[in-house]
Amino acid sequence: MFRVVTSLVLVLSLLFLLTSVQTKSIQGTLHRRNYFYVGEHYVNAPGTDNGTEIAFGQVYVEHLVPANVTQPFPILFIHGNGMTATNFLNTPDGRLGWADYFMSQGFEIYLVDQPSRGRSAWQIGVDGNQSAFNVALVESRFTAPQLFNLWPQAALHTQWPGNGTAGDPVFDDFYASMMPSLTSDEESSIKVKAAVGKLLDDIGPVILLTHSQSGQFGWILGDFRPALIKTIIALEPIGPPFINAVFPPLTPARPFGLTEIPITYSPPITTSSDLHKQINPSLSNSSVGVTCFQQTSPARQMVNLVGIPTLVVTSQASYHTDYDDCTVAYLQQAGVPVTHVRLEDVGIFGNGHMMFMEKNGLDIAEDVVLEWIQKTVQC
Repeated sequence: MFRVVTSLVLVLSLLFLLTSVQTKSIQGTLHRRNYFYVGEHYVNAPGTDNGTEIAFGQVYVEHLVPANVTQPFPILFIHGNGMTATNFLNTPDGRLGWADYFMSQGFEIYLVDQPSRGRSAWQIGVDGNQSAFNVALVESRFTAPQLFNLWPQAALHTQWPGNGTAGDPVFDDFYASMMPSLTSDEESSIKVKAAVGKLLDDIGPVILLTHSQSGQFGWILGDFRPALIKTIIALEPIGPPFINAVFPPLTPARPFGLTEIPITYSPPITTSSDLHKQINPSLSNSSVGVTCFQQTSPARQMVNLVGIPTLVVTSQASYHTDYDDCTVAYLQQAGVPVTHVRLEDVGIFGNGHMMFMEKNGLDIAEDVVLEWIQKTVQC
């Protein structure tokens, strides 16, 4: 009998230990969660003029509040093209994401789905056309660039959790999360300015963190509501100025320098043609498809951004390694106080464009982003 009881105790102890380990592996930061929408407008439903209205232009907002808020300003995350706010909740292989990490550091978090994307409704006949990333594009640019070598540094990519190709469970979960996006970045910019600008009015001031396509929204929102943004943290922001790079066709883009829609310059501009540009030969590289433009001297200043400390972060193995320097140089020439961190320069290696999802993503959150906030953002 004693042996049976002893064995039972051992089994129960092992089960308790196993449960504890499993619980520990998935537990996050205790927090409250709610969601809301902001920025909606009403319009007659397509094909009607009888007062049958629908809402459009709104953004879905997820608000996460840790049990112990110790930071004076929340972080507002805006995801990139094809993505939604889920980017920052956890990683495709189930690890805790940046939202949880920054809550553990005492920050409130706001996450949005861009207008006409994900949980922010796309209205047929009202919103513009959509497009989606195919599997080959995602594999070659984001998750397995080392297999395609479309740019010189791609071979250095080592941090994606899995082999990064279709059929791998981590890739499949990631790709399944992707959403059609508005084809026009100009339309996206207009709608983000209106809806997220309204959100800032409601919740600001904030720390604004953008990624990729949403990088230009940082400059737009900083220009639109400069008093409500304490710092802009741009993870590989869309660029370079005035023209697309690396991936053909290398067509003109961002006619206002780094944005598709006007922002404030001094001296003022009336059209994009007022921004006179010339090639910066030291940062251009035709062999990798990068033409770097800068303003002709004297350069107009982005006057509403000159008081917002800005951080641009670039991964070692991303295609952004070839042109983020050009984006940073344009910001500096326009008077923006910008710091550029290349991850390999601070001992963080092997990352691609989706750095915050990768195996060492929390190192980037702690050693780069949190450190920047702590030394830059004042109460």
